Amino acid sequence: MKTGDNTMENKNGVDSKYVVSGDEGRCSEEVIIKAENLYFSYDDEKTYSLDGFSLEIKRGRKIAFLGANGAGKSTFFLTLNGIHKLADGHLEVDGEEVKYDKKSLMKLRSKVGIVFQDPDNQLFSASVRQEISFGAMNMGMSQEEAEEAVNKVVEKLLIGPFVHKATHALSGGQKKQVSIADVLVMMPKIVILDEPASSLDPKHTTIVNGIIEMMVNEGITVLVSTHDVNYAYGWADEVVVVDQGKVLMHDKPRAVFHNKEVLKKANLEKPMVLEFYDRLVDKGVVEKSKYTPRTVEELDELIK
Repeated sequence: MKTGDNTMENKNGVDSKYVVSGDEGRCSEEVIIKAENLYFSYDDEKTYSLDGFSLEIKRGRKIAFLGANGAGKSTFFLTLNGIHKLADGHLEVDGEEVKYDKKSLMKLRSKVGIVFQDPDNQLFSASVRQEISFGAMNMGMSQEEAEEAVNKVVEKLLIGPFVHKATHALSGGQKKQVSIADVLVMMPKIVILDEPASSLDPKHTTIVNGIIEMMVNEGITVLVSTHDVNYAYGWADEVVVVDQGKVLMHDKPRAVFHNKEVLKKANLEKPMVLEFYDRLVDKGVVEKSKYTPRTVEELDELIK
């Protein structure tokens, strides 16, 4: 077993001072993803993109993943549904060890859906309805079951006005909606989104953010990779900072963005709301609060 230089010591694979404390009321204590000392290499183990990556995620959480390009975020996501086969380590999803035979991979991919940053890398059918139907049929649903599942997703994701269009004729925002529908029609337990708002206009950013909240409200565990620290700070239950194939920190957003050492190492900036709040405290405009504001609305309440 490759050990590597991994100084993270507790059961979550993170330094004990960085352990997540407390949970949102809607969240479960059940661990849905358990990764222990994962190793993966793109070049025959000359360098590791995952280099002792360890992490536990509980069911129902909204998790934001932060880190530089090449830090290992996307590589970890692709191991979660078996696209990448690990060189070493132990990975469990929904209580089952990840295995790579055909039957196991089909079951895994029905539980873990990935929405890629560029929808054109995901969409391949001629029409929107055919595209969304593919996943349902691939799961072994009957024609009637698949049609019912597709209709539900089309309604939920506001796809009705363009459901009969050719996929290549859609706007970027519409393609993003369809790529999410591709995943949701299979009724997954975990949905992974890589830069979900990338290249979207404000209208479709709002639509996609609404879809993400809908998934969370339905009990789906949502993992989002993003470079937007403002979004991560305001949206996530927990933030995972990835650096050089390892988990650098995993904690509540407030704890992560107050850790100057981690921000510096991962080359992350402090979110604007937090920066503005700290300046107001320093100037004596507002008193330091036990609960640091995470949104403009929360900051506004403190100023009042």
